[in-house]
Amino acid sequence: MAKKLTFKSLVSLVVGSQVGSGVFLLPATLAALGPISLFGWLISGSGAILLALVFAQLSMRTSKGGGPHVYVEKAFGRKAAFYTAWTYWLVSWVSSIAVIVAAVGYLSPLLGQLDPWMMLALEMSIAISVTLINIRSTAFSGSVEFFLTILKCIPLIIIPFVALFFLKADYFFPLNPKNLDIGATLNTATSMTFWGFVGIETATVTAGIIDNPTKVIPKAVVLGTVIVVGIYLLNSFGVMGVVHPDLLSNSQAPYVDAAQVLFGYGGNIAIALVAFVACVGTLNAWVLTSGQIAVEAAKDGLFPPIFARTNRFGSPYVSLLIALFCTLPLLGLTLTPHILQQLNVVIDLSVTAFLFIYLACTFAFLKVLTEEKFKKNYRLWIISAGALAFCLWVISLTSWKNLGLCSLFVLSGWPIYKIRAARKKPVSS
Repeated sequence: MAKKLTFKSLVSLVVGSQVGSGVFLLPATLAALGPISLFGWLISGSGAILLALVFAQLSMRTSKGGGPHVYVEKAFGRKAAFYTAWTYWLVSWVSSIAVIVAAVGYLSPLLGQLDPWMMLALEMSIAISVTLINIRSTAFSGSVEFFLTILKCIPLIIIPFVALFFLKADYFFPLNPKNLDIGATLNTATSMTFWGFVGIETATVTAGIIDNPTKVIPKAVVLGTVIVVGIYLLNSFGVMGVVHPDLLSNSQAPYVDAAQVLFGYGGNIAIALVAFVACVGTLNAWVLTSGQIAVEAAKDGLFPPIFARTNRFGSPYVSLLIALFCTLPLLGLTLTPHILQQLNVVIDLSVTAFLFIYLACTFAFLKVLTEEKFKKNYRLWIISAGALAFCLWVISLTSWKNLGLCSLFVLSGWPIYKIRAARKKPVSS
């Protein structure tokens, strides 16, 4: 019998899927906007917690694995469920490319400037290794995720704590040094920082491999997201308070600069290793999640039956291998110039695609509220209305070009949907 995920593994999955390369890169990007950008974390963090509460409520109403597509199917039918599952699965492994490239990039203080082909070899090795860990078993992957999350969170707690003794108040004033439009600045900061919260819903996907999911998942989703909000706020505040604004806004490795202020030269090696671990942990969380998305969608008859195959450890090895074989060729694109610009495009598209998935789930929850006895529970209505407003607001900040490109993620599933439309009988596990 396959082992199941524990509560601590589930919380680490929620934390690990969100805390990745973003926490190490965003302080420098936000510094260009000034200290006022810290309010972006508060806004995006509040939106993330509202969405976490929505997913917690949805997960309380079903013990079925699969996450978003399960909730959407219950509210809007199989067609909407298929496109939700397809987009979710597709984006989950496409966005992992940015994490893999970032992981190798953080090793530069240790390995120096690498030949592009050597970097590609390392990127492929990381992708293959993490996939093999997940093929070994989902429970084993969950244990690895717990270890990696603890490992990367320790320094992310130590650094802001030590930074409290080195803070320079004048680094936070003026709040808006470039006299930028406050509304536009907060819009930019919020849309940028929400990248760090993608992965809120990962625990809901794993309901099929958890004991008592309707009680465990809601707690894990909310607790994990609150932890992530705290980590991001403390770290951004700490780094911004110890590194001079001019240096920080032009830094390619803000945590290296912060570590040198706090611990002297040599801290860059430790930070590089922590950042690498953070990226690998995020990648592991997304590989685990993508496998569960595909296998649950196949069991529901939405994906081809081959995606539902598992090994003796209960791992969806076929869906994991399919995602790996799709990821490896795309990593080859990192050999081309302007890779950072390409990765930013991947990140922007991924965030937008996830927001549409979150929006669909929020609409699903609103429909649940209209049909259940909770019609007079104003607290739940306020939560859902807040989550809905947040999603619509951030989506409204997205360019038409990105919205058009995101539609390609959805439309790419049309041939699969047509093939599966005549086969409505769920695949047995």
